[in-house]
Amino acid sequence: MPAENAPAASPPVPVQGLHHFAWRCRDSEETRRFYEDLLGLPLTHVIKSDHVPSTGEYCPYVHIFFQMRDGSYIAFFDLGDDVAALPSPNTPAWVNHIALRVDSVKELMAAKARLEAAGVEVLGPTDHHIIESIYFFDPNGIRLELTTPTVPKAEMDAHARRARSELDAWTERKAGLRKAANHG
Repeated sequence: MPAENAPAASPPVPVQGLHHFAWRCRDSEETRRFYEDLLGLPLTHVIKSDHVPSTGEYCPYVHIFFQMRDGSYIAFFDLGDDVAALPSPNTPAWVNHIALRVDSVKELMAAKARLEAAGVEVLGPTDHHIIESIYFFDPNGIRLELTTPTVPKAEMDAHARRARSELDAWTERKAGLRKAANHG
């Protein structure tokens, strides 16, 4: 791993966007029903194998991909044992989540109504001042957020210009909080 803040030997390769986010699922058909039938993301690819391509280890699995309108995917591994991934014991349930964008508040509210009609517990809408969101869990315990922008691009550009200084201020505050906790 490179040293912290060490200059790179060459410029970074341009990352064009998300290809897929993959997670473990308990049951591929249950997951398909949720993502394809309820959320409307088509199942577009299935990989079945007995060996992990990157490591060669034996682990029979199916890897399923659901495509979003921008061409990216959310994907799952069913390892055939009906076990879902466990939540992180040191992280609150609201922290780790996948946020998926919809085009308007009207669509966000329609999605909320559809989810609730299917028996899914939905939190929100929540106004985050730049986006509005709803939150819910998939059958695997993965927290999902559906969100839509509520401010013009110019406002987001202004946030981007301040992002580094705001992170630097948090890093300084965090150091103070940790110092105070160690002396308290």
